[in-house]
Amino acid sequence: MTATTLDPFTAGPTDNSVSAAKRVLLLKPRGFCAGVVRAIDIVRIALETFGAPIYVRKEIVHNRFVVNELAGKGAIFVDEIDQVPEGMRVIYSAHGVSPAVRQRSKDLKLKVIDATCPLVTKVHVEAVKFAKQGYSLVLVGHRDHDEIEGTFGEAPEVTQIVSNAAEVKSLEIPDPDHVAYLTQTTLSLDEARDIIHALKEKFPNIVGPHSQDICYATENRQTAVKNVAHNADLVLVVGSNNSSNSNRLVEVSRNLGTKGYLIDNSEAIDSAWLEDVSTVAITAGASAPEILVEDVVNYLRQKGFAGVEEVEVMPENVRFGLPPEIVQAIASAPVPAPASV
Repeated sequence: MTATTLDPFTAGPTDNSVSAAKRVLLLKPRGFCAGVVRAIDIVRIALETFGAPIYVRKEIVHNRFVVNELAGKGAIFVDEIDQVPEGMRVIYSAHGVSPAVRQRSKDLKLKVIDATCPLVTKVHVEAVKFAKQGYSLVLVGHRDHDEIEGTFGEAPEVTQIVSNAAEVKSLEIPDPDHVAYLTQTTLSLDEARDIIHALKEKFPNIVGPHSQDICYATENRQTAVKNVAHNADLVLVVGSNNSSNSNRLVEVSRNLGTKGYLIDNSEAIDSAWLEDVSTVAITAGASAPEILVEDVVNYLRQKGFAGVEEVEVMPENVRFGLPPEIVQAIASAPVPAPASV
C-alpha cells in the first residue's frame, strides 16, 4: 500500500476557520471498472457511428450522472425491450439480460449490441452449464438487481435465489447431493462468504464455480476500504443508490466501525457529518465517474480539508475488448477526407 500526496484539484477558497490539519485519503483503486468503461464506450461509439437515437435497455451502468450524460447525446433508456420500436438498434446494459429478452429482441427484429460485462457473462455461462448437468442452482444475490434478473433467466426452472444466510435454512432442493451455487458479481465479500458457508453446512456436497464470481473491481474496492477505514473518521462513497457495489462499500466501512455514507455528489454531503472529523476517506463505486470524486474533494477543501493523499492499496490494469458489433462498425465507418491546406 502506497500513499502519495496529490496536487490539489482546482478549488475555491478554503474555510480558514477550520484547521488545516484536516485531510482527505483518496482510495485507489476507485471508480470505473473495466466493464463500466467498456459499456459506456459502447454507447458513445454507437452514437457517433450510427447516430441518435440509440435505445438502451435499463441503465447502461448504475449511475445517474452517466445515464443523464448519455441521454443528452441521444441515448434513449427504456425499462423493457417492448418499448423499443421494431427494427431499431438497442444496447443491453452491463448487467446482462435473460434469454427471454434476447428472444423478444429477435421477434422485434432489433439490431442488438451487447454491452454485458464479460464477468457477468461468465456467470451466465456457468448457470447454463450447471443446469445442463442436472444440478439445482442456488443464486446468491439481491432479487431486485438487474444482474440477478438476467442470470436467473438462464435456468429459472431449477434456480432459487437467496439474499442472506438466514434464507438458506428454508431452501428445499429436490436432490440435496446435486446442487450448485453462483453469486452476483457485486456482492460484499464478507456477505457472500457467510451465505456460502451456510450453503455448505446445509448441503455438504454443493459445488460452485472454479473461480469466484465476485468481480475483481468489487473485491479491490472493498479491500481498499478495509485497509484504510481504520485511519479515517468518515468514509464517503461516491455512487448512486441503485449501485450494488457502491452500497457494499458503505457496509464494509460501517462493519469496521467507521461511519460511512453513500453520496451521488458533493451536494449530498450533510455538513453535520464533518463535525469532529479530521480525516475523510473517499472512494467511488465501479460505475461512478472521477469528475464526481473531484467534486467531493473540492467541496471538502472548502471545508478546510486541505491535505489530500492518494492511497493506492493495489494496482488495477484490467481492460476488456469491445463487442464484435462495435468493432465491425468502427472498421466499416467511412474515413474522413483529409483537410485541404
